[in-house]
Amino acid sequence: MNDLEKLYADSFKGLHPGAITKGRVIQVKPDGIIVDVGLKCEGFVPRSELLENEIETLSAGDDVEVFIERLSDSDGFVKLSRQKAQGVKSWDMIEKAFQKSEPVDGKITGKVKGGMTVNIGGVSAFLPGSQIDLKAPKNTDQLIGKKYTFKVLNLNHKGSNVIVSRRVLLEEERSKLREKTLTRLKDGAILEGTVKNLTDYGAFIDLGGIDGLLHISDMSWGRISHPGELFRVGDTVEVMILSFNTENEKVTLGYKQKKPDPWASVEEKYPPGQKVTGKVITITDYGVFVELEEGVEGLIHVSEVDWTEKNIKPSKYFSIGDRVEAAILKVSRADKRISLSIRQLKPNPWEVVKEKYSVGQRITGKVKNFAEFGTFVSLDEGVDALLHISDMSWVKRVKHPSDMLKTGQEIEVEILSIEPEKERISVGLKQLTPDPWTGDIQARYTLGDPVRGKVANITDFGVFVELEEGLEGLIHISEVEKKSDEKLEDLFSIGDEITARVINVNPAERKIDLTTKTMIG
Repeated sequence: MNDLEKLYADSFKGLHPGAITKGRVIQVKPDGIIVDVGLKCEGFVPRSELLENEIETLSAGDDVEVFIERLSDSDGFVKLSRQKAQGVKSWDMIEKAFQKSEPVDGKITGKVKGGMTVNIGGVSAFLPGSQIDLKAPKNTDQLIGKKYTFKVLNLNHKGSNVIVSRRVLLEEERSKLREKTLTRLKDGAILEGTVKNLTDYGAFIDLGGIDGLLHISDMSWGRISHPGELFRVGDTVEVMILSFNTENEKVTLGYKQKKPDPWASVEEKYPPGQKVTGKVITITDYGVFVELEEGVEGLIHVSEVDWTEKNIKPSKYFSIGDRVEAAILKVSRADKRISLSIRQLKPNPWEVVKEKYSVGQRITGKVKNFAEFGTFVSLDEGVDALLHISDMSWVKRVKHPSDMLKTGQEIEVEILSIEPEKERISVGLKQLTPDPWTGDIQARYTLGDPVRGKVANITDFGVFVELEEGLEGLIHISEVEKKSDEKLEDLFSIGDEITARVINVNPAERKIDLTTKTMIG
């Protein structure tokens, strides 16, 4: 061996493939770094063998640990690797953690069949799906890139196979928390927990290793339809222990119980007559429920919305969330009921009617609407008076109010009765004219006298004849000379002027009977 060969061989003393040694960065190049590994030897670490982002973070003069892959490459450099140096160290760390049952840190890097891959210091480990969490996650994609602590379940150097678990550590942690939590579970105790799950009937709260049920009825003194109105999964909440069964470890929780029951002081806080403001929370056919404060609500019955409108539809006048003013009518702490009124905040128009109008007085109103039994006449005060069908005409047989009146028509009527306590006022139309059946009716229509009038109506049983305004007589079908196959409509027409003879006058029954026999009109 000549001197040059001896010098070259001496320069590699202490270095051999598979060894890990320390070196110093001489130069950082785009494709890798040149490292002085001592004994006048320089090595090269390709960019592909560097750790993540090292090409940007390393500088000349930095000390690094490298793995010797080959003592000399084609360029005369020692071939080095940072990744393998890190891998060897990581394997030692993983093996030590496995033997001592210690946790290791790693980052989830991807999904594979049956689980996920985890990078632990450059070593790829397998995380089975059943070991990801206490409960199998619905979406594992969101876990990629996140760092966690794991426990090594098994490893095999030859096959470079590492199996890890996150669930085992979580169970150990939960078990420790559970023991600690059990010592604090006393009736009336206030604990902090995390909303774990929501159902239609309540929420499950993780108190630390043990779950408790917060029923929807124990969430608020007010009215809620679903737990989601107050809580979300993951929320941190403070709850009260209502009961704890040591045998089955069943925990019942309360949330509203942290505050006093608002109904305990409602009778003092809301005396009858007091004006209050609240928010509409429920609308029904019979009224609206108004929240006065959390847990306290009152009902405005449809009859207490307006003095004059009786058959209102609440949904037409109110919307959920509306702010309304009302007066307290009645409070029952025992029944948890408060009756409210909007109309009590306004003057009672029936009190005005009692002072302003009197029986026998003539007033003017507007026809508002019809019913089978009559029509309602609207007065200035917003009060409706009833004009019964029997008080429309002295003599006409009115089948329906629309036969005589029209909606919106302005008419004069006479007040017949006023009952403010019953919110009723009755009026008459026929009372504006004298009753034609009183006075000298029998002197004006004597038996046997001929009379002349207009056919006003034709019925199956006879013909009504208008003798004078407001006065009619009846020609019964039996008092008409006709053939058996003839109909009254064949002999008479509405508006025909005819002559008949009086055969009966009965003022008590308001009847004048006529005949056309032996007479042709």
